[in-house]
Amino acid sequence: MSHDMSEEKLPESHGSAGHHEVAAHGDPFADPGLPAHEPRRTDIDERAAKRAERQVSLMFVVSMIATVAFIASYVAIDVDKIVYIWPLGHVSALNFALGMTLGVALFLIGAGAVHWARTLMSDHEIPAERHPIEADDEVRADVIEQFRTGAAESGFGRRKMIRNTLIGSMALVPLSGVVLLRDLGPLPEDKLQHTGWDEATEAKPLQLINMNTNLPMKAEDIIQGSLVFAMPEGLTTHDEDFQVRIAKDALMLVRIAPEDIKDETSKEKGFEGILAYSKICTHVGCPISLYEQQTHHALCPCHQSTFDLADGARVIFGPAGHPLPQLKITTDEKGFLVAHGDFDEAVGPSFWERAR
Repeated sequence: MSHDMSEEKLPESHGSAGHHEVAAHGDPFADPGLPAHEPRRTDIDERAAKRAERQVSLMFVVSMIATVAFIASYVAIDVDKIVYIWPLGHVSALNFALGMTLGVALFLIGAGAVHWARTLMSDHEIPAERHPIEADDEVRADVIEQFRTGAAESGFGRRKMIRNTLIGSMALVPLSGVVLLRDLGPLPEDKLQHTGWDEATEAKPLQLINMNTNLPMKAEDIIQGSLVFAMPEGLTTHDEDFQVRIAKDALMLVRIAPEDIKDETSKEKGFEGILAYSKICTHVGCPISLYEQQTHHALCPCHQSTFDLADGARVIFGPAGHPLPQLKITTDEKGFLVAHGDFDEAVGPSFWERAR
């Protein structure tokens, strides 16, 4: 505070009378009125007001720096790093840095707003008479006028330093939440659109490997009316990521008499009545394992979605939203069943980028 102010600038010399006289003694419902208003130092000394403005702006600026530090900590500090901090002991360096920086950023926005209100905004007490809940046109106009008056008295338009730093700190803080969205997991990119069969090409097809024997299959190995499960060549149960890959790559092969196949497109994708469909249900991704020879229906055991494999694996019952994707197959020069490319659509449950 300034120490060279004259006595007439002290708040005591600027007091004003109360708004109402105190009612007569003995009335239990007397209106006590409002105490006399005493101006603050910042009301009568512009240097004190400027100093308070700088203090509020400094809080908002430091809040912005703390938000930037939050983002920098998230990027720079390893998630497994442990540090010793007295008196907390051994803690995660990342969690400590994120908590401290975000806490400081939010605290200083609040502290700056409170300091602004207590030192620079108008502090005149104004009594509000009781009124009906429903506002009439006059009240609404009065509210708008009070809002404009409050905005003017707050100095929001006049004190540009406070306004700009407040806007800056409030605009930066939400970035903390945006950055945290990265912790939802690895970015999907277009991984959901493709499976391990995507590695197959015309020049280098992938053989269909029987999941029970781990051997490639020929057309004569698939008996009509049977259901055989397959996976792409090169994938083995000993692979570290086997469970992740088989969750998309798994096939079920069924052989149906060509005259019983209703869908011509499905028949063209098959080979001599052998059709290869994704084993992953299009409802929530359960593995399909039940097959009805006479009807050519495949049943998902989780929620009873039923697919007609003789008709493009369309859904005929249950909650699944679309047919099972089909893999186009043929044979190589040795007679083994092979695929020359990926499914023509994504396997498994729906997601928002999916075409259908």
